[in-house]
Amino acid sequence: MHRDQLIGSAFIAFGIILFVGFFYAAVLTKMLPPYENRFLSAIQNDRYYCLLIPLTLPVIIVAVYLHWLSMKMNSNYT
Repeated sequence: MHRDQLIGSAFIAFGIILFVGFFYAAVLTKMLPPYENRFLSAIQNDRYYCLLIPLTLPVIIVAVYLHWLSMKMNSNYT
């Protein structure tokens, strides 16, 4: 059980790190003054990828619901 808790904690930590990175790229860089670093400036001026993840959330919710619904329908026929 200890190994499973460690893997679960690693997934949670990975998710938190991705969320913080995305939040920085999508929200915080738009409020900061322009960067002189080319990489940070590219993140700051991005208009596509900063909206990609939030707009895929509704699609993921629908896909998960349809997957659950298909599993429920298949369980009735077996």
